[in-house]
Amino acid sequence: VLALGHSTPELTKFILRHQAKNGGFSWDAGVEPDSNDTAAALEALRVAHVTGKPIARAVTALLSYETKSGGFELTHGRGADAQSTAWAIQGLVAAGRTPPRKSFAYLAKLRQPDGSYRYSARYATTPVWVTSQVLAALARKAFPLVGRS
Repeated sequence: VLALGHSTPELTKFILRHQAKNGGFSWDAGVEPDSNDTAAALEALRVAHVTGKPIARAVTALLSYETKSGGFELTHGRGADAQSTAWAIQGLVAAGRTPPRKSFAYLAKLRQPDGSYRYSARYATTPVWVTSQVLAALARKAFPLVGRS
């Protein structure tokens, strides 16, 4: 859905059928929801023009992954990271919500002198991938970045 910029009614129904009881989404049936997949589902549902209760439930689930630092963690207890924070910002934007200011402050702390972003305070892995995700979030843009505004 995010790559194509559109969804069929069947695909939209498929996504909605896989919303967990807590409102989140996961990468596979029977797997606990996580922040990244919940945010990506919010972006996909935006493309599909879904509104109402499924979006509100997903937003509530997504916000449960915010840490005191303002960053978001992939799963509860894992600790915040730049990519999960970026996904969360993008998911909230897709849902028409204003992302928390602290999330942007968290990302700013991970910025390196060369302009790249660390994955987390502990790790500096995959800087190109992390930075590309963070830049889209800092621009307050949800996926897909082209097509629908």
